[in-house]
Amino acid sequence: MEQEIRKTALHSWHTSHGANMADFGGYEMPLWYSSAKDEHLSVLQNAGLFDTSHMAVLLVTGPDAHGLLQLCFSNNLDACVGLAKKPLSPGRCVYGAYLNEDGTVIDDSIVNKLAEDEYMVVVNAGMGGRVAEHLGAHQGDRDVAITDLTDKVGKIDVQGPMAGKIMQKVLAAPEVVLEKMPYFSFKGHFVESSPLADAVRLGNGTPILLSRTGYTGEFGFEIFVELAHAVDAWEMIHAAGQDFGLKACGLAARDSLRGGAVLPLSHQDIGDWPFINHPWPFALPFNAAQTEFTKPFIGDKALLGAESADYTYAFVGADLRKVSTADPALVIDAQDNQLGSVLTCVTDMGIGMHEGKVVSIASPDMPEGFAPRGLCCGFVKVTAPLTPGTVVQLKDNRRKLKVTIVEDVRPDRTARRPIKEML
Repeated sequence: MEQEIRKTALHSWHTSHGANMADFGGYEMPLWYSSAKDEHLSVLQNAGLFDTSHMAVLLVTGPDAHGLLQLCFSNNLDACVGLAKKPLSPGRCVYGAYLNEDGTVIDDSIVNKLAEDEYMVVVNAGMGGRVAEHLGAHQGDRDVAITDLTDKVGKIDVQGPMAGKIMQKVLAAPEVVLEKMPYFSFKGHFVESSPLADAVRLGNGTPILLSRTGYTGEFGFEIFVELAHAVDAWEMIHAAGQDFGLKACGLAARDSLRGGAVLPLSHQDIGDWPFINHPWPFALPFNAAQTEFTKPFIGDKALLGAESADYTYAFVGADLRKVSTADPALVIDAQDNQLGSVLTCVTDMGIGMHEGKVVSIASPDMPEGFAPRGLCCGFVKVTAPLTPGTVVQLKDNRRKLKVTIVEDVRPDRTARRPIKEML
């Protein structure tokens, strides 16, 4: 029996505004409105508005919530904030993953610490029940409550250099809310009865949880709101953004933006292979020498013992052409020897090559007259280590493309810039 396709609270808004809809993670979601390219560029130059209410939210609460997450989550909640590796404190969040005993990925996640005994866990579409089950299976006699809020919370992302100016127009007391809000921090709560609710409200009084996170690599916010207020919140932000070039965006632009920002897609770039030898070591609790972990967690022994594990790398091509990953696309060397497979291949429409260097349309030193056509980029998984600068070929049933293994793709991303520079 086919599973019924789900819809977010904003579904009618999307269809009435001409969105091209498709199934994503069991939800009918907008892929684009008029142009995925224009939406991608809008996030780099102005701002984009994304419906991400298909994401799942869990609340993990109780005296032993910290202990359960320390066991099940790959990152170290006691040493994960900033270069100093400070403990996660209320108002901060951190990226990591939930692993099986063999080190393979159940899902990746952002964990938000609301209070000493209260955490909000954000996972991918359709994964709320699976992650809640995983946490419950390892709960033992710990005093913890796990609440799955799947389809009960609206989530809206405002991404791009104008995001702060847009939020200034829709927030009550924006000068207080947006002061001292570093990357991977948040304020407020979406539940009216929470003692945190008064910290952040929209101008109409709606409480929200406002997080300085996102999936584009650019400055912006993720907004959590009670489902009943999702449409009003969306329309308020959309209207306020028209003076700043904001566009409603679909998931196609979100995918191409995250590819250029070297951000993984769960169950595609990370999945049923050991979560190691990849571009995201900050999701693991490595010691300074990168040889041991600073805490025990489910899957840790498998990762450290995975001597034959594959290697995941980012790549960038010489032009905008892509290979298809719908059928297996291969990574080969100049002699056609197979090295591995292609995980993601997208086109970042905001970048191009200039004098052998990748340049972004949003770079402060963008060459005069620079008009990028876009470059393909993404991730490959190979059986042996490669060094940055290595040239390999991607091959599908239509073409071969030469690409270069890199440590980063789109330069001059704005996600980490101090908020005072963006207002």
